[in-house]
Amino acid sequence: MGMKLSNFNFELPPELLAEYPAENRDEARLMVLNRKEQTIEHKQFKDLIDYFDPEDVMVLNNTKVFPARLYGNKEKTGARIEVFLLRELNAETKLWDVLVDPARKIRIGNKLYFGDDESLVAEVIDNTTSRGRTLRFLYDGSYEDFRRKLKELGETPLPKYIKRDVQPEDQERYQTIYAKEEGAVAAPTAGLHFSKHLLKRLEIKGVNFAEVTLHVGLGTFSPVEVEDLSKHKMDSEEAFVKGDAVHTINKAKTEKRKVCAVGTTVMRVLESSVSSNQTLNEFGGWTNKFIFPPYDFSIANCMVTNFHTPKSTLLMMISAFAGHDFMMRAYEEAVKEKYRFYTYGDAMLIL
Repeated sequence: MGMKLSNFNFELPPELLAEYPAENRDEARLMVLNRKEQTIEHKQFKDLIDYFDPEDVMVLNNTKVFPARLYGNKEKTGARIEVFLLRELNAETKLWDVLVDPARKIRIGNKLYFGDDESLVAEVIDNTTSRGRTLRFLYDGSYEDFRRKLKELGETPLPKYIKRDVQPEDQERYQTIYAKEEGAVAAPTAGLHFSKHLLKRLEIKGVNFAEVTLHVGLGTFSPVEVEDLSKHKMDSEEAFVKGDAVHTINKAKTEKRKVCAVGTTVMRVLESSVSSNQTLNEFGGWTNKFIFPPYDFSIANCMVTNFHTPKSTLLMMISAFAGHDFMMRAYEEAVKEKYRFYTYGDAMLIL
């Protein structure tokens, strides 16, 4: 049966879960793993530049997080209900796939009111899962006005493990500086460490950038609940790889340069669109690719990633990339050296 869920467990002291980001994006810590030499170095994120040469390529996920968490009140009872927007199902009829909390109170036919003036109303149309619902928003204005309204009412969807209230600066910090294509409900966290200054320095050094899009869904936080990993089903996420990115990446591959996936989301989209001769193809659609050891990677030969939680699909992917035993050793060291874990935590470069 190969690797099991229990192969990815480790003791993570709760105080290592980062509640706040590093003060400056590029001054988070950076652990550098060299797979060939089996070495572990401790650096700062901005030292990343020392590991790249002209014509190497960094692949970025340019998805943009929208303020997906809304709070509404249930008609009649006025109970406060959290509504987490997952995805738009139909723009014309304003149908959305959402999660509600507390869910047991929310039944088909219920109406929810949003905003102090209750100018936005939603009706529950269907149950999808225990917490999942389909909502139809009732709003008279134009589609643009409706989307603007949602943004006004929504808040930055920080992951649940962060127990503090959302603060104004989270809006900026929980977004990469190169975010463009709106559609994610969680940030591609490896990219949060890039500052404008660092991107400029990389550009001056001659490093090339390629952008792909993967709209991160909440599935990225879903725990694996089966011991046999081949039985785990990943949630589908929408992804796009356009021609210019394909060209930049394949050229670097041909020239035996570094192709660095910034984040597990980038790695997933690259591996979702590989041709029979191991080059990258254009892609537009949904991917539910689950990568766990053993796995042969076709496109990227290095990656940047954050520190992940025990038994997560993200830890499984990076273990497939770096080697399971080497990765577990690096994680032991990370805990000992008090690296900060998860969304707002520190980073790792795997060469």
